[in-house]
Amino acid sequence: MVSVDTAASTQVSDNQRVRGELLEAFAAGRKRLGLVVLLFASAGVAWWATVNQMAGMDAGPGTDLGALGWFVGVWVIMMAAMMFPSVSPTVALYARMTRRRDVIRPILFAGAYLLVWSAVGLVSYGLFQLGKAWFGSQLAWDAGGRWFAAGVLAVAAVYELTPLKSVCLSRCRTPLGFLLGSWRDGRAGAVEMGAKHAAWCVGCCWALMAALFALGVMSLVWMAVVAAVITAEKTLPWRRPVVWGTTAILLALAVTVAAAPHSVPGLVVPGSAHNAAGDMRMMP
Repeated sequence: MVSVDTAASTQVSDNQRVRGELLEAFAAGRKRLGLVVLLFASAGVAWWATVNQMAGMDAGPGTDLGALGWFVGVWVIMMAAMMFPSVSPTVALYARMTRRRDVIRPILFAGAYLLVWSAVGLVSYGLFQLGKAWFGSQLAWDAGGRWFAAGVLAVAAVYELTPLKSVCLSRCRTPLGFLLGSWRDGRAGAVEMGAKHAAWCVGCCWALMAALFALGVMSLVWMAVVAAVITAEKTLPWRRPVVWGTTAILLALAVTVAAAPHSVPGLVVPGSAHNAAGDMRMMP
């Protein structure tokens, strides 16, 4: 009984610490409101650009990604749109902790963060093209594609409950602890810290990004859903309910994609009439 009480007390203490750090980050955001507005404005512009770039495109799972240069450009815009809102409290807290007001350092921090996610886009593109070259016909939607997409969603659900996910998410949810533990001075330090924070973020969110590919990486609907989930997991004080809720949603999507894909809201099923209208509109 004593050990149970001790564990419960430790859990409450950890929750209070995380909430305190989140509140500290949001307080820093209020004091660096201009920087936060800049990040959110950048995200807004990125969403606008994404909508324009993806207009009329195939939004279903397994859609062709186009030429490498075009995809990387779109991916960078997507990451700015999806990730800047959730990373803005950390960037604002970093700006507040610098000894002198230097607007370049927070921008370098955010830029390095985005650069790491750009590298993730390159890796994703390479894996997609390899899978297409090796297993193209087997992964067609009417062959094994539906089951593969469901499997990716199931893996993403399981990953939500792994220790690695927990550790990475803790780094993302405790910006003060991360900054104090990884502090480097100067502008080079800003780049290093931004990249390191992004690495923790990749560890936290890679499975959700894989789920986005399974649901349609060019789908604005699923982009918005995944971005909302990422922001909720990183910024809301109720960590356990959010993570378990995400797990339940991913599992439900996995089962439904496998059993009745046409019933999934927002999913453009390959080969359907709606999806055919957007076929072959991919930019070169």
